[in-house]
Amino acid sequence: MNIDNQQELYLLVMNAPVGICVLDAQTLKAEIVNDSFIAVAGKPREAILGNFYWDTFPEARPHYESALAGVILKGSPYSNSEAERKVIRGGKEETVYITLVYAPLKDTAGEVKKVAVWVTDNTLQVIQRQKVEESEKFARTVFYNSPVAKLVYTGPDMVLHQANEKMLEIFGKGDSIIGKPIMDAVPEMKETHLFGAYQHVLKTGEIHAQTASRIMFIKNGSPYYGYYDYTYKPLYDAKGQIYGVICTAIDVTEEVVARNKLQEAEQNMRGAVELAQLGTWSIDVASNGLTYSDRLIEWFGYDPAAQDYNEVIPILLEEDQQRVVNAVAWGLNPESGGLYDETYTIIHPTTGKKRILRAQGKTVFDPEGNPVRMNGTAQDITIQMKLQVELENQLQERTEEIAAVIEELRATNEELEQTNVQLIHSNGELEQFAYIASHDLQEPLRKISTFVQLLEGKITDHLDEKSQGYINKIKDATSRMGKLIRDVLAYSALPKEDATFVEVNLEDTARNALEDYDVVMERTGAQVTWNELPVIKGIPLQMSQLFFNLIGNALKFIRPDMQPKIDIHCSITSPEEIRSVHLKEGVAYYKIQFSDNGIGMKPEDTQKIFNIFQKLHRKSEFAGTGIGLAMCKKIVQNHNGEIDAGQSNENGAVFNVYLPQNIN
Repeated sequence: MNIDNQQELYLLVMNAPVGICVLDAQTLKAEIVNDSFIAVAGKPREAILGNFYWDTFPEARPHYESALAGVILKGSPYSNSEAERKVIRGGKEETVYITLVYAPLKDTAGEVKKVAVWVTDNTLQVIQRQKVEESEKFARTVFYNSPVAKLVYTGPDMVLHQANEKMLEIFGKGDSIIGKPIMDAVPEMKETHLFGAYQHVLKTGEIHAQTASRIMFIKNGSPYYGYYDYTYKPLYDAKGQIYGVICTAIDVTEEVVARNKLQEAEQNMRGAVELAQLGTWSIDVASNGLTYSDRLIEWFGYDPAAQDYNEVIPILLEEDQQRVVNAVAWGLNPESGGLYDETYTIIHPTTGKKRILRAQGKTVFDPEGNPVRMNGTAQDITIQMKLQVELENQLQERTEEIAAVIEELRATNEELEQTNVQLIHSNGELEQFAYIASHDLQEPLRKISTFVQLLEGKITDHLDEKSQGYINKIKDATSRMGKLIRDVLAYSALPKEDATFVEVNLEDTARNALEDYDVVMERTGAQVTWNELPVIKGIPLQMSQLFFNLIGNALKFIRPDMQPKIDIHCSITSPEEIRSVHLKEGVAYYKIQFSDNGIGMKPEDTQKIFNIFQKLHRKSEFAGTGIGLAMCKKIVQNHNGEIDAGQSNENGAVFNVYLPQNIN
């Protein structure tokens, strides 16, 4: 600024709307000071004019001395806006906010001759702005830390301008959705009424409030249905135009769900009361007042306007009245637990009809233990009581009938005991007969066999072919007879064998049976295979006999033109197969299948082959007594199992042996 015209400078400073003080650049003494500067400085004119600047404002020197020196030295202005400073006004220190400018005033040569100090007191504006900022900060703090969910929508696209944590929790989203149209950020909201409500508030300025509104949000990838109370209020700009909406929302899901459950429970209770044909009642202890349902009014036949408990008692059968009064009094006593349960008869005052009722109640006590109210139900049990009497009579009749049957059973048991004694005696005689048969029948056979051998040895050279054939037939017949006697004795011994059940390894049992047939297997080239066989509880000797007979049966009935193959396969019996074979359900069974490629049998023969002495072939074709498979059936039955040949045909025999996994 050129300062050649001192008069113009003076007038300019003195009439300026801001505080100005002109300093000499060399002495820093104030040459011109206007009223506005004096007002800001808070010092008298004589304390400023003609005095050294830093003597006048020592409190400002630490902040601005270097800045002022720089302006004089460099010729460039310096400014500091709304600086907080301590000033001495009227002898008192005050905090002010000033905007300060040091402007160099140069001569025509460009040399700084003076410095204009421009000051503006911004204290009021700053304080006002600070209050506004503090208010806004408080509002933001309240907004973001509110326990109530809050948000601000703006613009026609419903842009989410602000949202606190509670609102983001409702959305199930993070703060990344802020600044986006809510229908894009939370797409599921497109299916709701919220956008329409927002548009209505923008258009009309009317507050929109909704309670318990059911809204679906996607949270953690799954739909979540909640209930919310929310309010939309319009936001206005400085021109009074609506530019957005502030929304407050409260999650009332728990309350609504609880209320719905309560309503459902009450509805169910009413339904149960109606279904059970119950009457409901309640006694107010303080007033002795009685409230009751329509059903009880009908049963008791009293005036609905009568609401005194004592008016009900005379309707009861006289012999029940005092008992009911005492029971109610005891139910109102805290020592009773507040329970009331009585059965009594009422007589309708108009019709005289009798009903038997069962009434149950529960007393409500206050915190001091005083009874407040007894609530309860009553049920008409007239029919049940009549049925009970009838049932008791029938029970007495049935009891007498059962006693008679028991007496008959006792007599029958005595007869059975006598029969058992006779049976034991008969079994003893059979054992004696078996011993005699084994000795007396086999002894003649041994003699016949011996004498035939002696006879054959003496006259062999004199026998013709026909005679030798007769002798051979005698030998074969005695051999078959001996085997038949031994098999019959073995079969008869099976049911009475009192052996202990122990663990039997069927792998070892099969291996031992095959060793007995090693010569036959070598001669026929038979091949025997099996999978893993289990360990069961059984009678070892009988299990050995079972495997020996079934393997022997397969080696006997072979095809001459085919290598014999025998397969022993063990599996777990399915529930369907247990039912089809008529085994005991609920018991686990092993199924051990013996199959071969021998001559097999016809399907119609699969049942009768287990009958004793049953043979399907002539003795000239296959030797045997017809007892082996009958023994197998008896052994399996001794072990609570079953055997069949249901899958057999003329291409081979298949025997299925079912044995319990655990025999008790």
